Amino acid sequence: MNPDLTFADENLGKWTEENQFEVTRERIAEYAAATNDPIAAHLAGDVGSPVFAIVPVFERMIEPAMNVVPFQLLMRGLHGEQDFHYHRPIRPGETLRSQARMIGYQGLEKGTRAVIQIECRGEDGELVNEQYVTMFFRGQDATNGKAAGDPAPTHVMPEGLRESAPTAKVQQHIDADQTFRYSPASGDPVPIHLDEEAAKNAGLPGIIAHGLCTMAFASWGVLEQVGDSDVSRLKRLAVRFAKTVFPEDDLETRVWKVSSGNGLTTYAFETARGEDLVLTDGLAVIAD
Repeated sequence: MNPDLTFADENLGKWTEENQFEVTRERIAEYAAATNDPIAAHLAGDVGSPVFAIVPVFERMIEPAMNVVPFQLLMRGLHGEQDFHYHRPIRPGETLRSQARMIGYQGLEKGTRAVIQIECRGEDGELVNEQYVTMFFRGQDATNGKAAGDPAPTHVMPEGLRESAPTAKVQQHIDADQTFRYSPASGDPVPIHLDEEAAKNAGLPGIIAHGLCTMAFASWGVLEQVGDSDVSRLKRLAVRFAKTVFPEDDLETRVWKVSSGNGLTTYAFETARGEDLVLTDGLAVIAD
């Protein structure tokens, strides 16, 4: 193993310092508009949409990786999966506090998978949501197959489910200016979403949509179709980012009912661009 690529195991499980975020009606509404969200309460800024939950914690999302992952690997990182666990919705006028930590990593044949846990709390310490961000650092396995700490919670599409007819389908379109609206609304300024030359220098054919923007599209599609457009009923939302999405892409989000019990209904979903799946292993848990 190259000693320069050694992971700092001693920093696993260590929380970052708290970050505070003032939630405004305007910021909630801006995020909804930037993701083409049709749900009135989101567009009015009355309540945060499902993936708006990333905005108050965004500044804390990468710091744990910097504390554990070797510097040489950081620029090779991809956002592989996102998993939200909701305790209550986000509303305007509140101050949220967030912390993050890396909880584990695993060496794989073509790179290393690492998991970051984020907690977002209200001013009184009440847990608002928990998030699990799975990063994949491309290239060599810097750990020689080593696994340390804990994996992320699972959210795999049940085998054979795709062979049955979906419960619902939603047609969606990524606008030509989508990334330029999403970037300021989310606080994500990464150049591959805004600059053609930067995207091509990164080996891409051009500007790509933010993965979390695509997830936001899927979230309102699911919520509208099977959750009565009521974000307070959503208890969990998770996806795996499978392929890049581009401005002007036409998408279809498909939803299947998986199970129901104990006051909760579980749905699986995926988002496709033609024959290509861009979001896979989607999971939504909705209170009845």
